[in-house]
Amino acid sequence: MALKFIDLFAGLGGFHFALEELGCECVFASELKEDLRRLYQVNFRGCRIEGDITKIEPEDIPAHDILCAGFPCQPFSQAGKRQGFKDEHDRGNLFNYICAILQKHRPRYVLLENVANLIGHDKGNTWDVIYHQLSDSVENGGLNYEVKQVILSPHQFQIPQHRRRIYIICENRDYGKLDNFQFPTTTTRKCDICKIIEEDDMDYIPLKEETRNQLSVWQEFIDQCVSHKVEIPSFPIWAMEFGATYDYRLIAPAKQSISDLQGKKGKLGSSIVGNSIDECLSCLPIYAQSKKDKTFPDWKIRYIEQNREFYVQNKKWLDKWMLKIQNFENSHQKMEWNCGRENVLPTLSDKIIQFRASGIRVKLPTYSPALNLVGTQIPILPWITLPKSEKNTKESKGRYMTRKEAAKLQGMKKLKFGDDNFKLSVPRSFAALGNAVNVTIVKHLAKRLLGL
Repeated sequence: MALKFIDLFAGLGGFHFALEELGCECVFASELKEDLRRLYQVNFRGCRIEGDITKIEPEDIPAHDILCAGFPCQPFSQAGKRQGFKDEHDRGNLFNYICAILQKHRPRYVLLENVANLIGHDKGNTWDVIYHQLSDSVENGGLNYEVKQVILSPHQFQIPQHRRRIYIICENRDYGKLDNFQFPTTTTRKCDICKIIEEDDMDYIPLKEETRNQLSVWQEFIDQCVSHKVEIPSFPIWAMEFGATYDYRLIAPAKQSISDLQGKKGKLGSSIVGNSIDECLSCLPIYAQSKKDKTFPDWKIRYIEQNREFYVQNKKWLDKWMLKIQNFENSHQKMEWNCGRENVLPTLSDKIIQFRASGIRVKLPTYSPALNLVGTQIPILPWITLPKSEKNTKESKGRYMTRKEAAKLQGMKKLKFGDDNFKLSVPRSFAALGNAVNVTIVKHLAKRLLGL
């Protein structure tokens, strides 16, 4: 008889895809967001899916053998407020609803997924609470589950995406103690992003002319480095520091006096002018305007030093090049060359490009950066030739990764993005994929856990 499972905080159904492929049956799912619930019903017709799990009593959930949950990661993520169980919106305490369901139904197995930082959050205290709630004996207020955890990334299984997540595996001690369970063997072999690319996929977003121009200007920067026999910097390039002379080492500009700032050079070497601190600060790079701390952190001081030194050494050709980026958005005036130097062509056209808040990131076409919750940070694949179509009237190169390709990175080859009655938008699709549970990794773990 098929093992029954429930899928909590279900999202796109990563656990569902994995366990269904292993012959298990989903008897209940929950997902807070209405559009994702509708898409879940498109992909898993007939499966009962509810909304807010806090509104469902544990006894109203069907009996099951496996509880799966990619429980909300915001309270535990380095990118969030890092409040853990003290999260002001009570998201961290959603883990307690998982515990209430486990207490009521006592399923044999538990599969949980979260951000890798969960293990170190609050100096390990958050993980300590989770571990003891699951592992301690009933007499000591726990749930009496054997618990193991591991941090894995798809690229360790030859899937071209770097995305570290913690996977928590549990077995009810009434049945066993994970005696025969072993985590899957991983590999260090290089990945190839071309494994997931579908060049004939017409559901793509073409690059805007503005984006093409920005990449062209940064390619010129690289070309200038090569022609002047200068190594492409391995540190983040903050072009707005080129020509700047404001003081930053001992005290942050926001804590300086107006007279300390006036007369010096700010962003892209422009003069600092103004009759107030705010007016003077507006002449600086955006990251130098912070009023929070009296001094800059060491890493920021180091990056400013490196960029100013690079400018002094290459002023002759940089002054002319800087004119071309002066009207770029702040984040587009930064570039991170994450390609190394050995046997690497000094070109953008064969690399993966990602426009991030921290700058334009360039990396080798081995694996994709982690899919991001922000739809504007979809990886760019510059080398792909676009066929002529209504959206592309002349043959050109370069487009964003498609939803279908991103779904393959998450092991969701069967994922549908809608039907005749409902379709998920492209930005929402990428946001959901960025938060999805990786099907391939879950299958590896579940096969070993269930002895299949």
